[in-house]
Amino acid sequence: MPLVHISLRTGKPESYRQAIFDGLYRAMHETFNVPEDDQFMTITEHDAVNFRYSSAYLGVSRGDDLVYIQITANNTRTVEQKKALFARIVEILGEDPGIRPQDVFVNIVEVAKENWSLGNGVAHYA
Repeated sequence: MPLVHISLRTGKPESYRQAIFDGLYRAMHETFNVPEDDQFMTITEHDAVNFRYSSAYLGVSRGDDLVYIQITANNTRTVEQKKALFARIVEILGEDPGIRPQDVFVNIVEVAKENWSLGNGVAHYA
């Protein structure tokens, strides 16, 4: 049950943002065993003055189309699954909406299963 927060600079059309949602879900479904209809995602847009990044950190040449993707998920995935997810996200978002691989910044925050309540005050995975 990942929870995904996406941050990008303001100004992209709705179709661009929807392609990010669709592509991330597809990549998680294919590589992270995310079930059908398990889609909990937000996009936050930022003006240029409120969106900072390093254009060359670790030798990666980033640009103004940089997208931050933070995925909070159960701490049950292997390193291989995480690597597969990163690669698949870059591949899919490169196809649609056309984001360069250098502009896809992904972070996974792992939590214990008992730390989720998906509604009604119930610890669904505890």
